[in-house]
Amino acid sequence: MEINSDLNEILVKMQQREITERQIYINVAKIAKDESNKKILLKIAEDEKQHYKFIRTYTDKEIPPDKKKVWFYSIIARIFGFTFAVKQMEGRETEAIKGYSYGKLSKPLPEFSRIAKDEEKHEFLLLDMLDEEKLKYIGSIVLGLNDALVEITGSVAGFTLSMANTKVIALAGIITGTSATLSMAASEYIAEKAENTKSAMKSSIYTGASYLITVILLILPFLLMPKDMYIPALILTLVIAIIIISIFNYYISVAKGFNFKQRFAQMAGVSLGVALFSFIVGLIVKNIFGINL
Repeated sequence: MEINSDLNEILVKMQQREITERQIYINVAKIAKDESNKKILLKIAEDEKQHYKFIRTYTDKEIPPDKKKVWFYSIIARIFGFTFAVKQMEGRETEAIKGYSYGKLSKPLPEFSRIAKDEEKHEFLLLDMLDEEKLKYIGSIVLGLNDALVEITGSVAGFTLSMANTKVIALAGIITGTSATLSMAASEYIAEKAENTKSAMKSSIYTGASYLITVILLILPFLLMPKDMYIPALILTLVIAIIIISIFNYYISVAKGFNFKQRFAQMAGVSLGVALFSFIVGLIVKNIFGINL
């Protein structure tokens, strides 16, 4: 059939997407340590190449990959793990299924339904690839992160009015955070050992590390701001807490398929609720009991 200019433009975009995704899958496969995951990724890459060739029969063009997208997903895979990058790709695959099956090509080019079936198969293959170490210990990371958000935001909110000095608040927060980090890591180790878990030490390290990093980020405004700007420092700390919750929940919603809005609302609600309660306690201590540092 004759390909008009509008249809040709769609085909060219699809052709570039296929060759771009092929290169992304190849790059991600280099990061995956498990051989079965490598084979699946390379198999998908080969399918994408065949799709590219199939579309080329209509466009009669050689189109290079989108280097920016290849670079972006390759970096994402190295920083956040191949599972996260692959899950991002899975979302793109879902869009591709809709495009092939129900888009503008379904009527003039019904043979594209074959590609749609391949894309759907890719999605199921990708669902079986959640075996990265960092995802195995996601529970430990959640434990450390969530406890740090609740305890430190609550602590600094309570300290803010009673101490009224960013440096004193930072000192109290660092002491509280350091001791809590050691306590959390030790508790996780003991709990995992009681369950005869072989990776008890790694679990405790993930818990402690996520707790300590969160503590540092939350205390930072009090360390950097002038001593009399304790209220702005508290506000900035709460903003940082929301950002941490957003980034982390986005990550696990992509990598593990969790509901982002629900988990974000839960974590943010608990952290901010505890901070508000602690702030009120600090206000009571300062004004009713007359205790002030």
